[in-house]
Amino acid sequence: MDAAAFDYPLPEAAIAQVPVEPRSAARLLVDRGPDQPPTHTTVSALPELVGPGDLLVVNDSRVRRARLRLEKPTGGAVDVLLLDRSTDGAWEALVRSSRRVRPGTVLTPPGAGAEDLRVVVGEDLGEGRRRVQVEGDPDAHGEVPLPPYIRRPLADPERYQTVFAARPSSVAAPTAGLHLTHDVLDRCRARGAAVAAVELSVGLGTFRPITAADVTDHRMHRERYRVAPEVLERCTAASRVVAVGTTVVRALESAVATGRPEGDTDLFIHGHHRFRAVDALLTNFHVPRSSLLVLVDAFIGPRWRDLYAVALAEGYRFLSFGDAMLLEHRWGRR
Repeated sequence: MDAAAFDYPLPEAAIAQVPVEPRSAARLLVDRGPDQPPTHTTVSALPELVGPGDLLVVNDSRVRRARLRLEKPTGGAVDVLLLDRSTDGAWEALVRSSRRVRPGTVLTPPGAGAEDLRVVVGEDLGEGRRRVQVEGDPDAHGEVPLPPYIRRPLADPERYQTVFAARPSSVAAPTAGLHLTHDVLDRCRARGAAVAAVELSVGLGTFRPITAADVTDHRMHRERYRVAPEVLERCTAASRVVAVGTTVVRALESAVATGRPEGDTDLFIHGHHRFRAVDALLTNFHVPRSSLLVLVDAFIGPRWRDLYAVALAEGYRFLSFGDAMLLEHRWGRR
C-alpha cells in the first residue's frame, strides 16, 4: 500500500481553528454507500439517523493537562508533553527545545511556584521522546495540549473536552465526540438507540504521521484501552454499532481481537481489515497520510477521496475542530 495514495490537497483555510458553536451545529456529511449520493445535515440531526437496536459507543477519556512550559536553569525555554506513565513512575514525554536538553537537566516552571514542580530529563527514546522523572503535581502547572495545526488560543479549554469526558488519560481529544451534546444523546435514546462508553487513552500513536513509503511498514505506538465486558455484550446484541470516532473503533476491535477487556493496543487498521465490532462510524476529516485516514479507507474503501472532495468543495471544516462524516461500513460486520 503506497502511502502517497493517502495524500490529498488540504488548503490552510479549510483547517478549523476554533470549534463551532453550539457543538452540534457542526456539519455532517452522511454517506450510505457507493450507490447513493452523500447528503448534508448537521450533528444535531443525528437522532434522526439512528433508531431501535442501534448502539452509539463513545470514548469518554478526558484530555490531561499534559503540556508543561518549563525552563532550564540557564533560563532556556523547554516544552514538555507528558505522554504515558510507566509502572516505575517515570514518564515518556516529548521534549522540545531550541537546543539539545542533556540527560540530567532539571526543568522547572518559570517564576513563582517553580519549587512545586521539577522535571528531570533522562534518556533519549527516539522520535523526540525522552524518559523523564516528574517530582510534584504536573496538573498544577500543565495545560491541555492542542494539535500543532491549531494556532489560535482556545478561550474555553473545556471545548477541547467531550461533554461526557471522565478519567483524565489522553493527550488529545477523541475529536468526533466533541460534536455531541447531552441533548443530542438524550434524543438518540428517545429514538430507541442506546449509548455506551469505552476508553482509549489517545496518545502519540493516533497522530504520528506515516513516514514509511509502504503503509504496511508503519508501526503504531501502544495506547491503553478499556472496554467493559457488558459493553462488548451490548455490541454483539445490537443491530448496528455506531462508533463515535476512530479511537472507539480501535478500542472495540482490539478488545474483540484479543478477547481482553483492557490492555495496551498497537492495532493498525488498514487494507482489508476484518471489522468485527463496528457497523457505522462518526468521524472528523483527517490529516493527509495519517493512520486515521488509512482506517477510514479500510472502512469504506477508496470512495473516501470522493467524499473529501465533496466536503472541500462544499466548504466543510477539517481536522480536530472541524465537521464530521457518518459512514456505513462497506461490507457490514463479519
